[in-house]
Amino acid sequence: MNSNPDRSFTAQAMLAVLLLATFLTVPAWADKGVIFLASVALVQIVFALSFNMVFGLTGMVSFGHAAYFAIGAYACGLLLRNVQGMSIFGALAAGGVAGGLLALVIGLIALRRASGNYFAILTLAFAEMLHILIAKTPWFGREDGLTNIRRPSIDIAGFAELNLNEGNATYYFTLAVSALLVAGAWIVWNSSMGRRLAAVRQEPDRAAFLGIDVHRARLTAFTLSGMGAGFAGALYAPLAQLLTPEVAAWHFSAMPILYCLLGGVAIFWGPLVGVVVFMGLEHATRNIVGLSEVVIGATLLAVVLVFPGGLAGAVVRLRQLARGRSERAAVLRVQGGQA
Repeated sequence: MNSNPDRSFTAQAMLAVLLLATFLTVPAWADKGVIFLASVALVQIVFALSFNMVFGLTGMVSFGHAAYFAIGAYACGLLLRNVQGMSIFGALAAGGVAGGLLALVIGLIALRRASGNYFAILTLAFAEMLHILIAKTPWFGREDGLTNIRRPSIDIAGFAELNLNEGNATYYFTLAVSALLVAGAWIVWNSSMGRRLAAVRQEPDRAAFLGIDVHRARLTAFTLSGMGAGFAGALYAPLAQLLTPEVAAWHFSAMPILYCLLGGVAIFWGPLVGVVVFMGLEHATRNIVGLSEVVIGATLLAVVLVFPGGLAGAVVRLRQLARGRSERAAVLRVQGGQA
């Protein structure tokens, strides 16, 4: 438990401002490739944080989280491509709702029939069913994918129009929406709901004894997590302008798990750290065939063995150790003066 919540809030606010400022400066020094990579990283941050809502808060593992990302992406992509005059905000909202509804349906089935490893495998089975459905359905483009996804212009209060196809408009739009979604996830994580979900993870029997409906809490977290993944997918559709069935494949579901393990699941900002480190390593080693997989695998193995709490957890632990040493030194100085 943090003994000084005000200090913790200030530190997190400063970190959020620093991260936002860093992403804002990317177009000033980066080329188009890096700008696109930063945009994808923003989407992956939202995706990872949505997954950590069930993994880090409630302790449930979902191996099929890509399903909600995919349904959100395809819902947004189909609306933008086929509906004339469709607002980008309406398409994003449809993607988020689609992800949340799919998670609600799967949660109603899976949470009552399985738990632990069986629950994880059941979510994977549902995701693979969606993967096959997308790959075999002409409406979704089958294996060729959904192409020609529009980036509509945004009407700004009737005075101006922002064309997402011009300059770095898409990047700044992705950054703005991602920042709002991250803020929403932070509010849930630090709210009374977040504390109830943490209690369900730590002691489900005691939480039930205290009056918490454990099943409803888990279902709520699972639905909100699916909605967050749906928003991430919807944000990805106009960014990539091409969707393939691979966004629903099992290996895509593994990505947020890797991000969370690398960055740390017990800290809200852990998945964000995991995304930045993972994608940074992948980009830095992209030109040598096979090196990227070796470096990322070795890094993940080292983090799991040396820092079980992830990179963010290691930083927090080091700060706590340093603070404890300084406090002990201060006590010894006071005791020495009194002697």
